[in-house]
Amino acid sequence: MSKVILITGGSSGIGKSIGEYLKAYGYTVYGTSRSPEKYVNHPFKIVGLDVKDVATINNAVAEVIAAEGKLDVLINNAGVGITGPIEEIPEAEIQNNFDTNFFGPINVIKAVLPQMRKQNSGLVINVTSIAGYMGLPYRGVYSASKGALELLTEAFRIELKDFNVNMTNIAPGDFATNIAAGRYHAPLKDDSPYKKYGSVLSDIDEHVNNSSDPIAVAKMVLKVLKTKKPRTHYKVGDFMQKFSIVLKFLLPDKVYEKMLINHYKL
Repeated sequence: MSKVILITGGSSGIGKSIGEYLKAYGYTVYGTSRSPEKYVNHPFKIVGLDVKDVATINNAVAEVIAAEGKLDVLINNAGVGITGPIEEIPEAEIQNNFDTNFFGPINVIKAVLPQMRKQNSGLVINVTSIAGYMGLPYRGVYSASKGALELLTEAFRIELKDFNVNMTNIAPGDFATNIAAGRYHAPLKDDSPYKKYGSVLSDIDEHVNNSSDPIAVAKMVLKVLKTKKPRTHYKVGDFMQKFSIVLKFLLPDKVYEKMLINHYKL
């Protein structure tokens, strides 16, 4: 029997790319969306799920298990971007980002673990971000939410080791998806003291628009699925994006900070 995979946020972007790629390799794939009725002709089945609504999470997981009799892999992919000076981002938007990028994945993990323990097997892949390894200017909230998920995985791995359930992170860099369209942007204000935010925002969007095909992330997911004992962390992106993490651990803090300041022309 093929492995049964549930991908949150599987209707578009990286999630859709992962789902199509894995289905082509014979996996049984389910994606999620808050509006599943919009995706009747999707390449794979979409079930209703809102990562900020625990009831919908439980219902979606139960639907997949009822249909397939098992659930082998959860890919926590659903997420939202956010930019702006931290001082000027409304608290409600910060909360929404963490609800989607951090608390949501926790609740989906909680929903699948009883079935995985029952099976004595399972794998959870959390899609985080290279941005989660460093506090990026005007992306600090996003960095924090993704970094928190990275650390959560480290703790989960130890807690789950007795149940034959594995967990890992895949941290993408910038890829050509529609994330910029759904990202919250703190408004550019004429009276804001953060005059350089506008140029950084333009640079962020340009990088996303000119980035690589997300199929690279899908290929990494397949590699992890075929690995008996996955590592804790995987990175996917261009050389400099991945190398920036290495530099963070090698360079003194102030030197690395200066490097970021120069990169963003701040």
